[in-house]
Amino acid sequence: MKGVLVREFRPFAEVEVTEMPDPSPGPGEVVVDVSAAEANYPDILVIEGKYQIKPPLPFSPGKAAAGRVSAIGPEVDGIRIGDRVAVQVEYGAYAEKVRVRAESCFAMPDGMPFEKGAALGLVYQTAWFALKDRAGFKPGEVVLVLGASGGIGVAALQLAKALGAKTVIAGVLGAPNAEVARRAGADHVVELSGEDLRDRLRAEISAATDGHGADIVIDPVGGEANAAALRAMAWCGRMVIIGFASGEIPSIKANYLLVKNIAVSGLQWSDYRDRTPERVREAQTEIFDLFSQGRLDPYVSRVVPLQRFHEALAALRDGQAQGKIILSVGGGDT
Repeated sequence: MKGVLVREFRPFAEVEVTEMPDPSPGPGEVVVDVSAAEANYPDILVIEGKYQIKPPLPFSPGKAAAGRVSAIGPEVDGIRIGDRVAVQVEYGAYAEKVRVRAESCFAMPDGMPFEKGAALGLVYQTAWFALKDRAGFKPGEVVLVLGASGGIGVAALQLAKALGAKTVIAGVLGAPNAEVARRAGADHVVELSGEDLRDRLRAEISAATDGHGADIVIDPVGGEANAAALRAMAWCGRMVIIGFASGEIPSIKANYLLVKNIAVSGLQWSDYRDRTPERVREAQTEIFDLFSQGRLDPYVSRVVPLQRFHEALAALRDGQAQGKIILSVGGGDT
């Protein structure tokens, strides 16, 4: 099979697609012929050896994909050859075939394109756990999403609306990203660039919520926007930190936490996959159900061939990705 092969940790521009041995399933595992893989910012960190989990060398990157089951190992029940599934793995999705634990395979709804199945994986799972587990989301709340035009941002906007948020506010950079956020369901859009963000963001959030503020902040960005969002939160607000796409890890001002009884937590999604697979299955089932009901629809801005994965990762690195970029692999076809 063909796949992206990382022989040593290095810049992703120096890694290539090459021939690799086909995987074989072990006990409790299946092999999936990959049709589409999800490109995510953490893939860059994994390739470069900067992620918190370093795969054993050599390896293929990629944490989410969709395709057809082509081989089944012993001790696997409920999965058949030819099943159309979405899969979530620690690494390995940037290849024509991926070996995956059976419990990390999720049957796709009838008629769902593979690109959508891949796009509804990691980022929607991350947004689901951020809202429901870490933030304790309740219908009728105000949700502010930073970096709202990216993969996690669009997922968080759509999920917050689908789950019954009163007001969903998108924090973005620039007019094109604002339009992406509006299409994803944002009720209000705030600009995160420009002068005096510290006071301006609080004023805009207050005006959009009749002085209430944001009950929940979902932050995959960090940097200056994080500090500004903290000041725009409601009493007993909850902030969930997912990542630092700005490149700047923020320092939290603890006095704001005391003044408004604010809670700040972090989210590392793969821990849920490894520790509570039944909870992950619950999340994916609800995500797929919401798609089937027409209440979720991932925005796939680009589909590029696996051989051009550098292009996808460069867009993610440079903050130029809107919604999801999907890699067309072709192993599972239609």
